[in-house]
Amino acid sequence: MTQRALGVALAAFAALATTSAAHAADACAVDLGRGWPPATENYGTAVEQLFFGGAKPVLSLTRLPARSVESGVQLFAGEGEGDWRLRFTEADERVEVWSGGKRELRVGQQPDVVEVPMPAALARRVVTDWQRALSTQVPADRAAQFHEGEVLLFVVGESATGEPLRVSGLQPACGPTAELMEQLGLLIEATDDSDEKRFKRWRKLEESLDELESQLEQTLAGATG
Repeated sequence: MTQRALGVALAAFAALATTSAAHAADACAVDLGRGWPPATENYGTAVEQLFFGGAKPVLSLTRLPARSVESGVQLFAGEGEGDWRLRFTEADERVEVWSGGKRELRVGQQPDVVEVPMPAALARRVVTDWQRALSTQVPADRAAQFHEGEVLLFVVGESATGEPLRVSGLQPACGPTAELMEQLGLLIEATDDSDEKRFKRWRKLEESLDELESQLEQTLAGATG
């Protein structure tokens, strides 16, 4: 993936602190829900299958933008205690296009893929913390809603039913789930780092996970208090 392409992806996916700050004064309302938003499943499934390439990630976040190309991050488990695989994927051309009033899903393409190793313990922690954040901050009875613009698709771990936890909706800009967006930026940046710089990125990710866990504890304490 070119530096320019990665820069565009980071701008869309990882430059999120400004957005969060802009909403800081507002009441925290996270527009995420369980499952697929209406009229999105066929499109989203096509993009996920294209990005996953027949493998099954333990964690994925897929971005379905209104007009530009789709992109996403995936975590694949390693063998035994070996490193996991962190992957950033971007469509070569937009998957969903409209022509003559008909929708076309262009899945016969080769997406751009960048993959790097990630320490297993840290990867497992990301999965555990993301699953905890999404399951506690997005109630099980809150269904995902339809949105005209950009939609994010989170899929992580397994739920009590044995199926992966799927949460969809708008980019969170406040509360514990907003911390996931900072971590997403670090994951994307790690795919373009040298080994030395990637080590520093992992340390920042650990710090962000510490902050997420602290926020979750405070949120849960407030809910039970």
